[in-house]
Amino acid sequence: MSMLHALLKWYRKTDTCIVVWLEQYGILSLRFSLAIVFIWFGMLKVIGGSPATELVKNIVYWVNPSWFIPFLGWWEVIIGVCFLWTPLLRLGIFLMMIQMAGTFLPLVLLPSVVYEGSVVRLTLEGQYIVKNVVLIAAALVVGGQVRKR
Repeated sequence: MSMLHALLKWYRKTDTCIVVWLEQYGILSLRFSLAIVFIWFGMLKVIGGSPATELVKNIVYWVNPSWFIPFLGWWEVIIGVCFLWTPLLRLGIFLMMIQMAGTFLPLVLLPSVVYEGSVVRLTLEGQYIVKNVVLIAAALVVGGQVRKR
């Protein structure tokens, strides 16, 4: 029984250390991850190398893509930079939520592009869009911690 007690004590101590580390660095890693994704994807739009270009053109067909796609790219870069600098976190989350509303438009406006025969089966484009749910959740967690710093 003493061996079991020692093992449980070691487990609790190890678990506590891990949870403390996760608490200390989790939010920061979410912020940096969001920044990387937004800066990277945004710069791809700015330099004309984004795989989402055709999707954007098809959704916002009434706007000239030669200026709108780079504009959208810079918007995303700004969001990413806001996640890197604490005083701009709220602004970044606000800009992100506006941008995210637009990213879900293809689910309604271009179902033939995002679904393969049923709403359960997503195309690559559909998966690209739906993964934004995770980005939104990460931003909500980061935003929920803004006053704790």
